Amino acid sequence: MSALVEDPDGVESRALPLTGERTIPGLAEENYWFRRHEVVYQRLAGRCVDREVLEAGCGEGYGADLIADVARRVVALDYDEATVAHVRARYPRVDIRHGNLAELPLADESVDVVVNFQVIEHLWDQGQFVSECFRVLRPGGVFLVSTPNRITFSPGRDTPLNPFHTRELNGAELTELLHDAGFTVESMLGVFHGAGLAELDARHGGSIIEAQVQRAVADAPWPEQLLADVAAVGIDDFDLTSADERNIDDSLDLVAIAVRP
Repeated sequence: MSALVEDPDGVESRALPLTGERTIPGLAEENYWFRRHEVVYQRLAGRCVDREVLEAGCGEGYGADLIADVARRVVALDYDEATVAHVRARYPRVDIRHGNLAELPLADESVDVVVNFQVIEHLWDQGQFVSECFRVLRPGGVFLVSTPNRITFSPGRDTPLNPFHTRELNGAELTELLHDAGFTVESMLGVFHGAGLAELDARHGGSIIEAQVQRAVADAPWPEQLLADVAAVGIDDFDLTSADERNIDDSLDLVAIAVRP
């Protein structure tokens, strides 16, 4: 499944296909997941103002382009060649490069911020990747990372529910991974449903997530009300909350802000 999208010059083009490995903008059926990812970019973009930023694992590229609104420079990296070509054509403000996240093609201490949202759970050697992020950051640089919370995303499972994930993390495991690489964890945040999404959970049998999953498993047309509700979700329907305010173990996604000393 793909969607027609409008490029920066107003010309329509076809988006990357929806495979389940990444989220893309412009699809009503995918809108919940897209907004759940987008909210983290929007809320943390302030950490990138006037900075040189690397997005390690940029996917469709919408996040790197959002960061380009405020950053001095954005370098984006992805392993998939079709993705690199798409980002290069659609988001000209982004310096897109092809490369392996286990060996970042950047010099030591060359960027101020590394962004890695909803990617680390896909990697085979997470420790090596986090060490590479530490290497390319300047002293005082910031590593922004988000990932599904294993406790709520794949509850009670030894292996991830998503076939594209290699290892999912809980808050303690993510913190340990960052500390082992030398980072100081400034904040651990969680993404939660806000009041509007709580109402949609109640409307759809207790979980709008489960309602979407069941539709996908059934490979059947979307119920009209479910599709309308999913298509209407916005970033303000999500809360990004610190561990001081809510139990991180209950979050949908984990969001860490880590600093290279």
